[in-house]
Amino acid sequence: MAKYLLQVNYTVEGAKGVLKDGGTKRRSAAQMAAESLGGRIESMFFAFGSTDAYVVADMPDHTSVAAITLALAASGAATARTTVLLTPEEMDQACRKSPAYKPPGQ
Repeated sequence: MAKYLLQVNYTVEGAKGVLKDGGTKRRSAAQMAAESLGGRIESMFFAFGSTDAYVVADMPDHTSVAAITLALAASGAATARTTVLLTPEEMDQACRKSPAYKPPGQ
């Protein structure tokens, strides 16, 4: 499975829902969404600053993550920015590959 970082921001209505239900209910909802598509939530943290919550998820594929972020956006309660994460071992594999690349101007 691949790892993804979701940076979640709540709308006004979403923030009202968090205030009403609390953070653990949001974590349970995130876990249920991930599990319904064959994944799992590794961690979830609420934060100060420009991002309201950070979620690290193990998901089977990009389309499953796209489905979750579409559901978030369609709810009107939250949006998410998604980043694909690589393990150190995956980075080792990338370092061993030699793409045929020619820089611009050369």
